[in-house]
This record gives sequence, structure tokens and C-alpha cells, in this order.
Amino acid sequence: MSTPVLDLRGIDKSFGSVQVLHDVSFSARPGEVTALVGDNGAGKTTLVKCIGGVHPVDRGEYRFEGRPVRLGSPRAASSLGIEVVHQDLALCENLDIVENLFLGRERRRGLALDEEAMEDMARRTLSGLSVRTVGSVRRRVANLSGGQRQTVAIARAVLWDCKVVVLDEPAAALGVVQTQQVLEIVRRLADRGLAVVLISHNMNDVFAVSDRICALYLGRTAAQVRTADVTHRQVVELITSGVSGDLGLRR
Repeated sequence: MSTPVLDLRGIDKSFGSVQVLHDVSFSARPGEVTALVGDNGAGKTTLVKCIGGVHPVDRGEYRFEGRPVRLGSPRAASSLGIEVVHQDLALCENLDIVENLFLGRERRRGLALDEEAMEDMARRTLSGLSVRTVGSVRRRVANLSGGQRQTVAIARAVLWDCKVVVLDEPAAALGVVQTQQVLEIVRRLADRGLAVVLISHNMNDVFAVSDRICALYLGRTAAQVRTADVTHRQVVELITSGVSGDLGLRR
């Protein structure tokens, strides 16, 4: 069993008088896909923002590669090797694929942009991820399909040698074929040794690609278990009530 690269213990987070996270524990291991599941309002988004450095935690231990850390910004998380692909993808539709991948991190040769180097890195990164090619790396994002855009967003995250990649509903609003392509990419990321955190409401997708499942219920960790050890019904019970009698788990 690999040691978690990301290990959160006893995490609390409040906004004013409203406590959103209560003593949450969560871990992600290299080479594995950990699915983060929960009903609306369970605390998934807040936890992801704590992982990504958007929100500082109020209490608890945040450990990365075995060392305690405190994150004050998304840039600090990125410097550790944590990248978050949000559901809105945050792509610029008026720019092409290369420009999106290197936005704010452009390669230069002297005073000029090193277009050749950026195009080569873009092609190599995409070819290592894509089930189907996105075509020319100079295609504008506005002309890409939903699945191709998701591929570009994931490629932008892994281009910078990240160690943890968080994917927020990567297959939402995609068709069956595109969903399968994205799930294959998710699996490839883990096979390359990354710790992948997958947020999804689709239990079929969760069971198709995940190695572990962490279920949140009303801001608490209901359970974090191996996917092979649970059924769809048990996970739904954890999501809806925080309890699974078959597993002997209680809030």
C-alpha cells in the first residue's frame, strides 16, 4: 500500500458562524484514483478549495508528501505540485490550444516567445493523454468539442509535472463516447503515477475508474474505503445518510 501524497486530518472550515467541514479526513495516493462523492451541500467544493489553496483551513493537519504544510493561495498549492481542474475549465475560447496551455507560463527565447518549443510540449503532452487527437494544437478552443476541451484542461494541469490532480466533474454534460474518453484519460493519469482526485455524482463513472472512494455527509467524512470493498448501494447509503450498516460504519 502506497503512502498518501496528500493527507488531510481533522479538517475544520467555517464561514462566519456556519461550519462547513467538521473533522474531515481525506487522503490521496500516487498511482490511484480517489473518488470524492457526496450530495449537494456535503462539503466537496469547500474541501477541494482547501486542497487547492483557495481557502485556508481553520483547524486540522494538511500533510503533503509526509510534511505538514499551510497553503495561503492556489499558487502555493501549484508550487507543491497540486493542480485543480474546475468544472468550468477556465479556458479562453478566443485562444488556441497552445496559448491556453501556456497562459501565464509562456516559454521565451530571448525577448520573443518560443512558439516551437511550446508547440512541441503541447503535442507531446496531448499525445500522452488523448484517446483521440484534438487535431492541430493551433485550433481555437472555441472550435473544440466538450470532451476535447476537457482534455486540454487536464493537459494544462499535468504539463507542469504535478503530483496531485483534482478533477471536478470532468464528464459532466458530455455524451457517452466523450465520457468514456475522459475516463480513460483519468485512468491514464493514475497509471503514470499521479494521485488523482475525481469529484463525480455519477456512480457508474466512480466505480469504473476509482481505486478508493471518500464519501462526505453534511461536512463530515462518512467513510474512505477501497472501491473493490463496497457496492453501489453501500456508497449511496453513505452519501444519503452517512451510514452503511453492511460496512459497520457510523457517523
